[in-house]
Amino acid sequence: MKSLRNYSIPFTGLKLGKHQFEYDVNDAFLNEFEYSLVKKADLKCRVELEKQETMLILTFDIAGTIDANCDRCLAQYPQQVDIHEQAIAKFSEEAVDEDEEIITLTKNDHEINIAGLIYEYINVALPFITVCDNEGNTPYCDKEMLDKLNKLTANNEQNEQADPRWDALKNIK
Repeated sequence: MKSLRNYSIPFTGLKLGKHQFEYDVNDAFLNEFEYSLVKKADLKCRVELEKQETMLILTFDIAGTIDANCDRCLAQYPQQVDIHEQAIAKFSEEAVDEDEEIITLTKNDHEINIAGLIYEYINVALPFITVCDNEGNTPYCDKEMLDKLNKLTANNEQNEQADPRWDALKNIK
């Protein structure tokens, strides 16, 4: 967790207005999170922090590639991501955890650690179903695996047609 300290922004010394920060998000960052869905990445994270009297507005722009496994052919391929998110942190006298969308900072806080936010944005950006483009035509797609899957699918269809027990049930209406 020591490497995640690099993702802390000390806001107490900053003037009011906008400030820019840049971070590299790579395998070392993701390895800090034990159960991460994403294990390898090469991302650039640009954070714009707008400091106001009563709050901080954080705008995240994360772009690059994440190593994903194709759900169709099981090959590993680079998945492009382009993430644009915003988070709000408000200053308050006491810590309140009522609203999950707004981060509460007390008067004792002097920095904000954005590692958790970056991690969440990356995992949410990963598509639910990951497939490499152009089945069988990309350098990442595993044609051999696709051929095996097609062969197994064809065998299953033949087995279903050959079972006479189902023919009697098909006639019932």
